[in-house]
Amino acid sequence: MRKSRHCYDFESFICAICGLIGRSFSMLFVSGGYQVSVYDVEPAQNAVAKDDIWSQLNKLEEQGLLRGSLSKEQQFANITYTEDLAECVNGAFFIQECIPERLELKKSVFAKIEKVMSPDAIMSSSTSALMPSLISGDLTHKNRFVVTHPTNPPFYAPATEVVPASWTDADVIEKTVALLKEIGQAPVLLKKEINGFVLNRIQYAILAETWNLIRDGIVSPEDCDVIMSQGLGMRYAFMGPWETAYLNADGLHSYSDRYADMIYGIQKDFLPPEKIGGETLDVIQRGMENVAGPVENLEQRRQWRDRRLVALAKLKAGMNKEEAK
Repeated sequence: MRKSRHCYDFESFICAICGLIGRSFSMLFVSGGYQVSVYDVEPAQNAVAKDDIWSQLNKLEEQGLLRGSLSKEQQFANITYTEDLAECVNGAFFIQECIPERLELKKSVFAKIEKVMSPDAIMSSSTSALMPSLISGDLTHKNRFVVTHPTNPPFYAPATEVVPASWTDADVIEKTVALLKEIGQAPVLLKKEINGFVLNRIQYAILAETWNLIRDGIVSPEDCDVIMSQGLGMRYAFMGPWETAYLNADGLHSYSDRYADMIYGIQKDFLPPEKIGGETLDVIQRGMENVAGPVENLEQRRQWRDRRLVALAKLKAGMNKEEAK
């Protein structure tokens, strides 16, 4: 596989239909040595993307999290920008769409893409919840379509869901998973599509139960978040719920013998989900203002969050390297 700067061959070229996540994907792909062409219909948006990518590459270098063997200058040089969709797609073996979460818009964009792409190219959408069959059902080349849903921000949280439709070709799945591994992501393959995929279903299950606990006056919003950030989240930063259970007993059969009846009894006590809104939302809003500050000052808290994500990403990367020796 050739990936040199002037080699726009079928095996070295990726097209990104760009938004904020598209910029992250572009940086991930070039970190693996790939040529990337970024497309946006507006020249001004391409200019913004170019400046933002350069700024992010600089930050990644400063943080010690720049991936791959190429310098930031080399990676930046491997990204081109265009307002011509056909020019962007020409020669690309992987096409990553990252536009707003609107079904008809995505369907329209992919209908245009498949008219100018190679029939062997892979079409990938970065949707958070739209099922691949809904987006690709009307496409002529729907067998070349897959959903690739990253965790945001992708550089610090590398888990990426790969969601095929029932008609997605096997090689599309295999190549997408291999590409994500190559650029340092952690692909999670869903064996079949489901509304919301896996990450959001787990995330929303947590929101539903914590909502009920706060609504019923059992715990404050602030203390509820402490349970996650200083309790479950400490473990989940390195392992998932099933490995946690595995390690908390002598394997899962032992865990079941000890706790299955208790867990089932508590699960049966769960209440149905309730739509977010009303007085409970006001209570949680006030609680989060106490924790994170007023809405107009959230950028400072976001920077606080990002510093911790960077530190955690560096810690995990360093431990992974040490364990790999």
